[in-house]
Formats: sequence, C-alpha cells, structure tokens
Amino acid sequence: MPQNKFENFIFTVIMAFLMVYAMICYNIALNIGGMRDAVFRMAFGELRIMWPSAIILEMFVMERPVMALTGRAVTKEMPFFLVLLIRCSLTVCLMCPAMSFIATLLFKEYHEAGLVSVWLQTAALNFPMALGWQIFFAGPAGRWIFRILFRKKADA
Repeated sequence: MPQNKFENFIFTVIMAFLMVYAMICYNIALNIGGMRDAVFRMAFGELRIMWPSAIILEMFVMERPVMALTGRAVTKEMPFFLVLLIRCSLTVCLMCPAMSFIATLLFKEYHEAGLVSVWLQTAALNFPMALGWQIFFAGPAGRWIFRILFRKKADA
C-alpha cells in the first residue's frame, strides 16, 4: 500500500476513478430506467467533474477523519481483512453522502422536491452499490493496479 505522499496520491487517483466511474454509470442507469451500452459513453461527461472532485474531497477533507475513525475502531489484534473492511466501509460512509451531495447539486432536478430530499434519496440509493462495489471490485482492483505500478519498489 502507499508508502509516501506521491504513492498515496496515485492510489487515490486509481481508487477515485474506479469508484466514480462505476457510480456515475449506476446513477445514469437509474435515471434512464436501466443499463444500456450508451451509459458507458454518457458517464464520461460527468466523470470530468466528479473524478477530480472525488480526488480533492478524499485527499483534503475525508482522509484524516477516515484514518481517525479507523484508528478508533481497529485494534492491533485484528486480522488484516477486518481492518481492510472497516477502512473500506468508513471511506464509503463518508464519501458516499458527500459525493451524492455534489452530484445532486450538479446533475439532479431538485427544485420541486427540495435539495435535502433529493440528496438523501440519492445517497440512500448509492450507498449499497458503493459499499458493495468498493469491497468486492474497486478495492481489490485498485490495490492490484497499485501493486503492478509500484512492484519494482516492493520487490527491491
């Protein structure tokens, strides 16, 4: 896993892309009534805004609270998998509502129903998908990509 600020930045870029692109596809599919091949192309429009937003939010706002909460919930006796699970779920618990709020402001029609109502509904729909995607797909894939990129350093 990341050993310095540069590696942490690269890891954040990878994870943010994997999470944000999947969540954009998911939300577009919800909005248009189902998944279609066109969704994968349509997602790139929102990705230009949401990917940098996720990177900035994670690195400058959410990283410290997640680490602090992880430190309070994890003991030295815990197996690695449990630590990883707690870390992933805490990240999703903080990032999902924040990113759902940004998406609601930028891409949702909230004027009739109200901003808070649409945001809460968006976050509630996104949370199970984000948690499952993070634990079972994006997390393992992101760590695999990171290990490939920094393999020489780890092998030395």
